[in-house]
Amino acid sequence: MPLPTILVADDDRSIRTVLSQALGRAGYQVRTTASAATLWQWIEEGEGDLVITDVVMPDENGLDLIPRIKRARPDMRVLVMSAQSTLMTAVKATQRGAFEYLPKPFDLKELLAVVERALAAPARTLAEPAAPLESEERMPLIGRSMAMQDIYRIIARLTTSDLTVMINGESGTGKELVARALHDYGRRRGGPFVAVNMAAIPRELIESELFGHERGAFTGATSRNPGRFEQAAGGTLFLDEIGDMPPEAQTRLLRVLQEGEFTTVGGRLPIRANVRIVAATHRDLRQSIRNGTFREDLFYRLNVVPIRLPPLRERVEDIPLLARHFLDRSREGGLPAKILADGAIERLQASRWPGNVRELENLMRRLAALYPQETITADLVDQELAEAASHDQEAEAPEILAKEPLADAVARHIRHFLASGQDGMPLHDIYDRVIAEVERPLIQMTLAATRGNQIKAAAMLGLNRNTLRKKIRDLEIPVVRGVS
Repeated sequence: MPLPTILVADDDRSIRTVLSQALGRAGYQVRTTASAATLWQWIEEGEGDLVITDVVMPDENGLDLIPRIKRARPDMRVLVMSAQSTLMTAVKATQRGAFEYLPKPFDLKELLAVVERALAAPARTLAEPAAPLESEERMPLIGRSMAMQDIYRIIARLTTSDLTVMINGESGTGKELVARALHDYGRRRGGPFVAVNMAAIPRELIESELFGHERGAFTGATSRNPGRFEQAAGGTLFLDEIGDMPPEAQTRLLRVLQEGEFTTVGGRLPIRANVRIVAATHRDLRQSIRNGTFREDLFYRLNVVPIRLPPLRERVEDIPLLARHFLDRSREGGLPAKILADGAIERLQASRWPGNVRELENLMRRLAALYPQETITADLVDQELAEAASHDQEAEAPEILAKEPLADAVARHIRHFLASGQDGMPLHDIYDRVIAEVERPLIQMTLAATRGNQIKAAAMLGLNRNTLRKKIRDLEIPVVRGVS
């Protein structure tokens, strides 16, 4: 059986050399070129089993070449490389029929794994090219870190389907931006995007808000009102802070997801649910399931494709790009133009950013508005960060001054926990679940204090190391060495 042949098109000689050597050592035949025209000639002549192409080439854009390749050779897999590293590049590559998108600089092991996967994929499973996006709109997501490249690839793959998505991330990481990107670049982009914040709706109004109500359904219902499911028909319904949805609404939503239809409050005729569901939360829903405050069956209906948005502290290499982006946005909004000194960037990257990207955006706006200097220095950044920290400490002061005993704090939370049983959520195994609630943060914080060193953590806790390992596994506690 002949060895698979890989066709590589890239105008960078060094990249062609690296790929030729790596693919050759992996057992593939390789042909390389700097020209899109030569690559197309090989395709027409029936050569090659897989194409690896750059986006920017001297004679043609690699993205424009993909649909022609797919028409001439439907079974041909195409891998796209790009130094542009933007969401739009990933989306365009995927929607034009690429098997995978890889940002430059790429990891050779990852590339070889993708090549192997592409060659092994049955032709019938390859996605059909979607209608291409023509607009060059401003990117909703900023960042070139590997963490963000993974997000871009996931979003790009999801734009060709209507799969339900669950976005998890801390406050300020951009969960709604991801939801909007899934809509704006997806198959339903011609329909409405409707966002609902579950935490902002009184629990007695949630069902009416989501599913609508008929005239006379309750006191004050003087006319028929469509709910968010109807308003989002043909588009995307974004359920933000889904972890705050009360139990009775969870049951109703689960029924809609299972049956694909719903009735309005006070209505009798079923209405088809023609929406793509994207949910988001900052909570650990698996822990909420253990607590009995979130339905496990609903979680699995929503968590078809999970997306975890990394906090800003996990992608510090994106901070300079984000900070300059927000300064540019401030200038476009009428504020003075500013530039960042190198020292200022270092200070920004050293911060922990509990408020994530939203906090960084607010800081950039303050710096642009409040200071006359054209150059933002490290001292100005230190001054603003220190002032923000003092405000946070003042906000926390009443709780700190109260010096609430641990036993009282635990009792208060247990009362709240037991009260959830009055809302229709069955309570069982209460002892184990309450103990787990206490154990989990205790072990997490001890591991953080020892920078992931389990031997030291076990000694601090007074536990056998094997016992600690079992608890980490049972409580699903992530352990990362070197984390401060």
